[in-house]
Amino acid sequence: MRLPVLLLAGLLLTGAASADGLRVAAVLDGDTLELEDGRRVRLAGIEAAKPPRHANPADGRVWPLAEAATAALADLALGRRVALHGPAPIDRHGLLLAHLVREDGLWLQSALLVRGLARVHTRPDARAYAAELLAGEEAARNAGRGLWRSRVYAVRDAADADGLSRDRDSYQLVEGVVLAVSKSGGETWLDFGADWRSDVTIHIGRGAMREVTRAGIDPLSYEGRRVRVRGWITLRNGPMIEITHPEQIERLEREAASATRQRSDPGDDDLWDDDEGEDDLE
Repeated sequence: MRLPVLLLAGLLLTGAASADGLRVAAVLDGDTLELEDGRRVRLAGIEAAKPPRHANPADGRVWPLAEAATAALADLALGRRVALHGPAPIDRHGLLLAHLVREDGLWLQSALLVRGLARVHTRPDARAYAAELLAGEEAARNAGRGLWRSRVYAVRDAADADGLSRDRDSYQLVEGVVLAVSKSGGETWLDFGADWRSDVTIHIGRGAMREVTRAGIDPLSYEGRRVRVRGWITLRNGPMIEITHPEQIERLEREAASATRQRSDPGDDDLWDDDEGEDDLE
């Protein structure tokens, strides 16, 4: 899938690579590769299907979706010249986070998304082109391609608090109707159930609220609305997703009746674990 002309122009205007680009010397997994100058790049804004973080390669277990994603990236990029675009920060593993465009104009992130071999995973320092990325993911999900045929990657029901509690420390897409929105001390909570002490909750802290407001989002308007949110599942008075940037929330069109209630201070006696985990492929 080629970039739309206007988007390609925008990428070129913000690009930091040479006009000729660099050749891809190796593909390490479904969203990570090595350039001929030795730099390793992780494709910004997406997460390809991969084995779980604690999988042991010695046990011989096969992870078909992960292998398909790696093979697809190799077919798309190995030996080809690519240009790096976007801010290109360095992550905690020393990898560049960047958008990569092949010499013929093919956008690698989009190509993987529309094949259903990756899903959108933005972060505060890797948010560029989120709308275009989400459109590619939506097309693959609606068509049931790749990882969207697997229940491991299915969009989760926000009403299933027990199931999401069991999946703590995993990255999930969660969808449901927001029953109540509450604000206190510059923070905001969006609750999907009748009891905020145990239901699925979206939390937007003070810093993130500033970004959400700059993006023109009023969380109070989400009460009674169906939304899709993506992020790491932690536990604090039930399953919680912490919002760090506005691209994590999509407001969907369908509406539902709302329920209004008050939230008190959640306190500090419940478990709050920010460690990241990985999905298990099945």
